Amino acid sequence: MHFINEGIAEDLYGYLGGTLNNLGCQPVKIGGIEDHIHILCCMSKNITIIKLLQELKQSSSKWIKTKGNEFHNFYWQDGYGAFTVSPRYVEKLVSYISNQKEHHSKKSFKEEYIEFLERNGIQYDLRYVWD
Repeated sequence: MHFINEGIAEDLYGYLGGTLNNLGCQPVKIGGIEDHIHILCCMSKNITIIKLLQELKQSSSKWIKTKGNEFHNFYWQDGYGAFTVSPRYVEKLVSYISNQKEHHSKKSFKEEYIEFLERNGIQYDLRYVWD
């Protein structure tokens, strides 16, 4: 389902950035397309990844539902991917996040994600990758 339309995307990214700041996690870049987002941030030592994602998903779901009837059924997928990034790749990752629309005109997020997992030797069970 595609809920993140261009009319709400920038406000959503701003909201998520504010939530990250409130949780002590400095946002570096937030972006995406209709069916997914990417968040690059500096993690606080005072929060776990699962707690961070729980807070981000819960608060942003409540927020986006106040933005009109078209978002009444909005929800985030249960799963997520979280990866560490070497400082030398941050600039490249910021560029990647900034160019999601162009990037995914060539390859779907699902195709790219599975390729990423396989290329990096990350074991996965397809039954648990997508809702």
